[in-house]
Amino acid sequence: MDIATLLGIVLAIGSIIGGQALEGGHLSSIMQLTAFIIVAGGTIGACCVQNPLSVVIKSIGSLGMVFGNTPIDTKATIKLILDLATVSRKQGLLALEGKLKDIKDPFFKKGVQLIVDGTDPKAVHEILEIEVEHHEEAGVKAAKVWEAAGGYAPTVGILGAVLGLIHVMENLADPSKLGGGIAVAFVATVYGVGLANLFFLPFANKIKMKLKEESGARNIIIMGLVGLAQGENPRLLQEKLESFLPHEERSKEAKK
Repeated sequence: MDIATLLGIVLAIGSIIGGQALEGGHLSSIMQLTAFIIVAGGTIGACCVQNPLSVVIKSIGSLGMVFGNTPIDTKATIKLILDLATVSRKQGLLALEGKLKDIKDPFFKKGVQLIVDGTDPKAVHEILEIEVEHHEEAGVKAAKVWEAAGGYAPTVGILGAVLGLIHVMENLADPSKLGGGIAVAFVATVYGVGLANLFFLPFANKIKMKLKEESGARNIIIMGLVGLAQGENPRLLQEKLESFLPHEERSKEAKK
């Protein structure tokens, strides 16, 4: 679980409800099912019009990146690459086949398998780079659905407000119906702006940020595996890969 996401949602909603209570308001006054249906349904519909259904479904699945927290251990990745480089230097590239079972990351495993199969280092680089680009492109498309939702929600909220005011105008002769119409009008705007700025846009930005982190980690793997396939000296390879680490995390040799 990504604690920052959970903490942010709790803090945002808590602040709004708390502020409402401090002003003497009641929670029931901002709990309007009609307004929520207008904003949520209208926003989802607009996103479905803009994007293919497969991308919309992918965007829902991408919430795992928002709420999940898979740590990226760059230092451990570099150590594994250097261990493989040492093995290949002593026993040859075919010896890496015995190490495949110890590699959990499918991307990393695919790269090592390509090397074991005798694939040209340049081809290994191209194949893995295409996979990184494809993964990032798919993720960005999902993020853009949430970004689009963040653009549509406030506008749909205004639409809900106008509908509420129309209802009010139609019932001016009946004061008992005015309160409900005005409530829907204002609450729809609150829902639209709130969903966009507290959820949809932050979701999109967090997905993009985590995609960038994943791509960075995979680029380190590509650089390391290509160097391994080319028979680079493990010491030189270590210097190259540890340049991605903060200075305090580098080995003593790499700090010199």
